[in-house]
Amino acid sequence: MSGFDFSGRDSFGSRLGVIAAAAGSAVGLGNIWRFPYVLGENGGGAFLIIYLLIIFAIGIPVMMSELVIGRRSQRNPVGAFRTLAPGKPWFLVGMMGIVAAFMILAFYTAVAGWTLEYIYQTLIGGFNGKNSAELATMFESFRSESLRPALWFSIFLVATAGIVLGGVRKGIEKSTKILMPLLLILLIVLCIKSLTLPGAGKGVEFLFKPDFSKITGTTVLMALGQAFFSLSIGMGTLITYGSYIPRDNNLAATAVQVSMVDLIIAIFAGIAIFPAVFAFGISPESGESLTFIVLPGIFQQITGGMAFAFAFFFLLAIAALTSTISVLEVIVAYFSEQLNISRRKAIIIATASMFVLGISASLSWGLMRDVKLFNLNIFDLFNFTTANILLPLGGLLIVAFLAWFLPGGDTLDELSNGGTLKLKYYRLFRFLIKFIAPVAIALVFLNGLGLVKF
Repeated sequence: MSGFDFSGRDSFGSRLGVIAAAAGSAVGLGNIWRFPYVLGENGGGAFLIIYLLIIFAIGIPVMMSELVIGRRSQRNPVGAFRTLAPGKPWFLVGMMGIVAAFMILAFYTAVAGWTLEYIYQTLIGGFNGKNSAELATMFESFRSESLRPALWFSIFLVATAGIVLGGVRKGIEKSTKILMPLLLILLIVLCIKSLTLPGAGKGVEFLFKPDFSKITGTTVLMALGQAFFSLSIGMGTLITYGSYIPRDNNLAATAVQVSMVDLIIAIFAGIAIFPAVFAFGISPESGESLTFIVLPGIFQQITGGMAFAFAFFFLLAIAALTSTISVLEVIVAYFSEQLNISRRKAIIIATASMFVLGISASLSWGLMRDVKLFNLNIFDLFNFTTANILLPLGGLLIVAFLAWFLPGGDTLDELSNGGTLKLKYYRLFRFLIKFIAPVAIALVFLNGLGLVKF
């Protein structure tokens, strides 16, 4: 293989480590917090079928594209494009990914901090005896404070930085090998409990029985947007992780395995949540409040509910942590390689700058509630900008780069591991990234900006 070689770079030590780390990046609040309520609002099983098709037709090819760019260049997102397209403006795609990483880490770590607050509340019995209205007031009251959201955010950011400080192999790989199986075990326990509740069958039916009458253009676009959010596509995380993947690793197999782990976790989250939602007669279209308002109310009505509430919010915290370490690693790799400074210095600079941004996001309903741009607070501004502009545009330009700019021989060389693997899928892959993925991503982008409505 004739990819670039930068000796001395850290790398993943095993195939299991690659899958655990990449799946950890993909599996996060997008699966357990966002996927169930998006599915609930978009027709249940019908949405699930569309989501599956999108994962295979677009998600996996785009993920493969990022991994190819990363391993070919052996660099961070900006360095990757500078290396593969010297003297061309493609490096701006990488810069866009770094900006997205900053914004995502800011609001994402703020939400991750909320999970720590809710773990604390389960331990002190903070949910006991509260009805839905009181739980909603409790959530809004907490979010509107200044001290506690900032404190939990800070603790989560320090934990994230601590793992990244350990390096790729000893920090990220080692932690995700422990955290990912633990996450799966906790989810399975919650699924079993949820399925044993009276009336749980309706929730399972909602999840798996498709109602095609609810499919609209919006449903398809929501599924596409969810795939990007969930798989960590479009911001350079997978380019960065790809640069740490050993040369003998089958990139296509890795992309499929990571996507399947991501999908299974999302489905398990649905199985853990919807039977309970239906068992207690709650609307599956409860939106974002499902996690922090509806579920604490349900846990109170279950035998041993507080133990399960603790398990659920601990699970959310783990899922968030496996994602925040991957996003921070994007920023650290950029600072370290582009500014030519030590990894430790890069982590200190990245964490310090993220502290300022993230505190602003976490105080969006508190001390900084009046700071608004385009009528959005800081948290919502970061969320909207990344989900509707930076991620889809980044994904679009990444596949455009691989499909239309990078020599086909380079892509073939990476995917076939220097000609040692047979690629029966290669023509289909090229077709998908040349035509299908760009059109689909462009539609999500235009819809997100409100320029096209379906």
